[in-house]
Amino acid sequence: MVPGPRNLITDVAGLRVGNAQDDGIKTGATVLVGDAPFVAGVHVMGGAPGTRETDLLAPDKTVQQADALVLSGGSAFGLDAASGVADGLRTQGRGFAVGDQVVPIVPAAILFDLINGGDKTWTENPYKALGRAALANADMDFALGSVGAGTGALIADLKGGLGSASLRVGPYTVGALVAVNALGRVTVGDSKHFWAAPFEMGKEFGGRGPAPTFDPHVMPPVKGRAQNTTIAIVATDAALTQAQATRMAVAAHDGMARAIYPSHTPMDGDLVFAAAMGTVEGEADTLMLGHAAAICLSRAIARGVFEATPSATDPLPTYRATFG
Repeated sequence: MVPGPRNLITDVAGLRVGNAQDDGIKTGATVLVGDAPFVAGVHVMGGAPGTRETDLLAPDKTVQQADALVLSGGSAFGLDAASGVADGLRTQGRGFAVGDQVVPIVPAAILFDLINGGDKTWTENPYKALGRAALANADMDFALGSVGAGTGALIADLKGGLGSASLRVGPYTVGALVAVNALGRVTVGDSKHFWAAPFEMGKEFGGRGPAPTFDPHVMPPVKGRAQNTTIAIVATDAALTQAQATRMAVAAHDGMARAIYPSHTPMDGDLVFAAAMGTVEGEADTLMLGHAAAICLSRAIARGVFEATPSATDPLPTYRATFG
C-alpha cells in the first residue's frame, strides 16, 4: 500500500473538500462533496456526539446516498453549517428528488471549540455562512492544520487540527479526513513521538518514529471533560452497499484508537462517516478496505496536529512550537 498522489482524501476520484473559517471566532467548517451522490454510512463510538441526519444513514432507511458530509466546530451551533451547504447544493439543483423539489442530503457532525480563546460573542449564528463558504471553496487540493473544522481544535496538551491521508489498495483508493479535537493526547507521554508513528509513510508528520518506551498503565493528562470530539470521514472509490460502508466506518475507529490516547471516552463525540463513490466496479474486499481506512485515519490524525499553526490568544501551543 502506498499513498495517493496528493495524500489527501481527494485522491478518491470524484470527491472535493472545502474549508472556511473565522479566525476571530477561532472556528470553522469543512465539507466533503461528491461530483455525484455517494453511498454513505456512519458509526459513533463517543459518548457525547452532536449530529444531523445520521439516522437516515442506517442501512434500512430509504435514502441510501448523500450529497455532502460536513464537519464543523461550534458545538450544537455548528450543526447549522450543514444548512449553508444544503442551500448551496439546492441552488445547483442537487438533492434527493421529491416531486418537483430536490432536498440535498447533508449529514453533519460537530466538535466543541467554544472555549479556545476566540471571540464567541456573536449575535447571529455564523455557521450557516461558514458552511456555504466551505462548499464554494471545495477543491481537490486543500490545506491541513488550523483550517476549516480544525481551526479552533485543541487536544489535551496541544492545538489540534484538520488532517487527511490516503492509500492505494489494489485497484482501490481509500482516504481519510479528520478534525482532531480530542480529550486525550496524540503523542506518547511527554515525548515528541506520535502514537500513530508505526503507520507513518515517509515523513508526513515529522518522521520521528515510534516512542522507544512507554508505560501503558499511566493515565495521560486530558482536556476539559466536556470540550472534545474527533470527527472523521473515510472514503473509497469501491462500490459498497450502505451496510458495507457502515462496516468501513466501524473499522476506521480502530485507527482513531491507535492515534489518540485515550479515545472514545464518555465526553468525546467520536464519530466516523464513510463515503463510497462506486467508480471502481467489482466485488470489493471489505476487510482490506476497512484495514486501510483505519491506517489512513491514524495518519490523518497525526497530520492534523503536526500541521497546526499558532495564532493570537491560543490557550495551547502547536506541536512544532513544542517539539521543533
